Parts: sequence; structure tokens; C-alpha cells
Amino acid sequence: MTISVSAKELIESLIENISTVIVGKNETVELALVALISNGHVLIEDVPGVGKTMLARSVATSTGCEFRRMQFTPDLLPSDVTGASVFNQKTGEFDFRAGPIMAQIVLADEINRATPKTQSALLEAMGEHQVTVEGTTRVLPNPFMVMATQNPIEYEGTFPLPEAQLDRFFMRISLGYPDVDQEVAIMDQREQADPINQIKSVCTPAEIIGLQSKASDVYIDPLVKQYIVDITQATRQHPEAALGVSPRASINLMKGGKSKALLSDRDYVIPDDIKDIATATLAHRILLTPSARMREVEQENIIADVLDGISIPGASTKK
Repeated sequence: MTISVSAKELIESLIENISTVIVGKNETVELALVALISNGHVLIEDVPGVGKTMLARSVATSTGCEFRRMQFTPDLLPSDVTGASVFNQKTGEFDFRAGPIMAQIVLADEINRATPKTQSALLEAMGEHQVTVEGTTRVLPNPFMVMATQNPIEYEGTFPLPEAQLDRFFMRISLGYPDVDQEVAIMDQREQADPINQIKSVCTPAEIIGLQSKASDVYIDPLVKQYIVDITQATRQHPEAALGVSPRASINLMKGGKSKALLSDRDYVIPDDIKDIATATLAHRILLTPSARMREVEQENIIADVLDGISIPGASTKK
């Protein structure tokens, strides 16, 4: 059994539209949509100039969501993120002026250039979809997604994200450099005009909420759930991991697997759906041991090792 044609066509149109700006990176675009449909947040980590900001803008434009951008700098304050009350001389009262976090898709550009205090202003918003300012709690719009970009921490003037902040991100993805043909295509594309200024929305926020609802209804077999737990448990027992992934990672793998199945025009999850998103969903949550860091072991290596060591179940697709 497959999902409705309208949902399938909607997802395909989103991928096609975003890919007019992000050339040759369909896998990364799909991962970003998996996170959006799973009601999660994305950390885009890569070197400058490869299209991190363009990915966030194109997702927001394609989905018709309200978009706000925050440029993170060392002098950015938490109130610059959440908003603050300002005295109105005409009324004699304080009026709340919402910060950029009160949008549907929020770009936190170069998030690791802000201080940890400012970074932490995002924690409540990302975890509970609300912000509390001066004792008043305000619910964020739906859908809501933070897309943060960061340059690798080897670059000067950056503050590494704390583990609690990293765990709030559904996925960490990377665009990477384009190949020769892709780079030529990008140059041709931007010779006259920037395509980001030409793309239009192909759906509405309400349709994104509809996709989120469809994804939650996708069936996942108990054997596939056990497969997820086997993976997460293995990261906690790996000799090169000082800290494995949290139970939140298991939940995110399940949700992401459902969204990946939806993208593949299925109403049930298969183990390959989990494998396809495992690295993006889990790697950034692992804390390496000092010896592993000295030997320049990557978190992705641990995930690959874990996946190789766990047998794939033959899950039933019937309820």
C-alpha cells in the first residue's frame, strides 16, 4: 500500500523546487525534508560558501513558511533571539516585541559564533516549541523549524555547541563541495541572476502540517523498533565513545524513519529507512573519548561500525 498521490507529488515538487537552488545535492535536500516532516531541527555544518544559508532560505520559500534570519555574533544577546518588552511612551505600558525566533522557519546563521549564553536561548524553543520571556510563555507557530549553520570549530572565533544544544538538533547534515560539473552548472545558473530570488512556494504551511500528520501514521514494525534500540545501545557501549546517544535519538530515528518512508511513497518503515538517516541523526550526539580524538576518529566512523555490527531484521509490513 502506498501513500496518497497528492502527498507523493507534494514531496517531489518540494525536492525539485529546492534543487533548482541547491544543485546536485538531492540526498541532503531529502534529509532536510525528513527533519521538517519529522518536526525536527537541522544543523548544517560545512565550510563557508557551499550553500548552507541558501538551503535554509530555499526550504522556507518552497514551503511558504514565514522565514526569519538571525546572524549570530559574539555580541548577540538572548533577548535579540527571543524578544523583549519595550516601553511605549504613548500608552505608558510595556509592549512585547517578538524576536526572530517567533517565525516558522528560523535560520540561525553561524550559530557557533555566538556565546554559549546566547546559544542556550534556543533550547526551550527547540525542545518545547515555546519561549518564556519575562515570566510569560509564548507558543511558537506551527510548523516550526530551526535551521542552524556553523563552520567547523577549527575556524577562529567560534564557540563549540554544548552537548545539550547538539541533542536538540534532529540531524546534522553537510553539503560538501560540488563536483566539477555541478560547480560549472552553479556558475551558469548565477551568471545573470541568483535562483533563490526566482523560486516560488510550491505548498503551504498547512500542507506541511498535513505531511507531518501523515508521517506520524506510517507503520513501524516492532522488529524495526528493536533494530533502532540495538543501534542506539551499541553507541553507548562502543569503546571509542565516551558518551553514546540519548533516548531522544531513538525517538528521532523512529520519527525520521517514518518520514523517510513517506518520501519513498510507503506507509511502512523498512530497516533501510533507518540506515539511510542513521549517520545524520546520530553522529553529532556522540562524544568521543580523548584517545579517539587524538587518533582523529570521526563520529561517523562509530556509526558505520555500529551499523556493520548489527544484523538487519526481516520486518513484517503488516499490522
